[in-house]
Amino acid sequence: MSTIRVFAAAVLFFVVGGAHAVPDSVAWNFWRAEGTQADVDHSAWQTLLDDYVIIDPQGVNRVRYGVLGSEARPRLRRYLDQLAAVDPRSLTRGAQQAYWINLYNALTIETVLDYPRKKSILRMGRKLLAIGPWDDHRIEIAGQKITLNDIEHRILRPLFGDERVHFAVNCASVSCPNIAKTAYTAGNLDELLDTQVAAYLKHPRGLRQTERGFELSTIFDWYRIDFAADEKGLREWLAARRPDIAPGLQNLSRKLSYEYNWDLNAAD
Repeated sequence: MSTIRVFAAAVLFFVVGGAHAVPDSVAWNFWRAEGTQADVDHSAWQTLLDDYVIIDPQGVNRVRYGVLGSEARPRLRRYLDQLAAVDPRSLTRGAQQAYWINLYNALTIETVLDYPRKKSILRMGRKLLAIGPWDDHRIEIAGQKITLNDIEHRILRPLFGDERVHFAVNCASVSCPNIAKTAYTAGNLDELLDTQVAAYLKHPRGLRQTERGFELSTIFDWYRIDFAADEKGLREWLAARRPDIAPGLQNLSRKLSYEYNWDLNAAD
């Protein structure tokens, strides 16, 4: 095995083990403007979700990537082209947030289709030694080349300040919060985000009790600053949303540990 491959394998092992470094939340001010257009037509995305996202017996939403790629890839590209033709700065704030979430998830699916033999998104990406595709330019909107990291860490996180986004954007992995089977819109945004949060915190891959304490999704470690200033604050955030186990979560002697499964959320 070449030196480069040995290094890449070592880095991948480090990332899979939970030490995944995530970018800081730094606003891309170009996208701060807000308009008056109430929403975008996401019906094409809804039909793709209806046709190609299924719920497995363990409650994980999985994507039929193989079938989608052979049957409906042009439909997915047309939807992305439709979004690219919209300047999201013309939209109201809620419509913007829905737009960026749907765009992120649709681009992620298209990315997976580009790498049909890969079993984890960590092994996808155009750049040498890249861990994942998040820094690849995937689309151009309003003259700006945009990556998945741009959408999440330069737009959604800093410009909307809503920690629920971590339960909406999907990284094509088993441990990621489910890709919603409903397209986000300005009208359903708050309700759907709350539903996504509640569902993930009730699923073992999001939060489960152990003999010593609680095992959490590593999302709560990577992005703790978005949930609370410190571990005590994170416990309070979780307890408020899981009142059935709140006393245990608030007990500092009950240890928190973190786990994440990067296997592809493929149905086929």
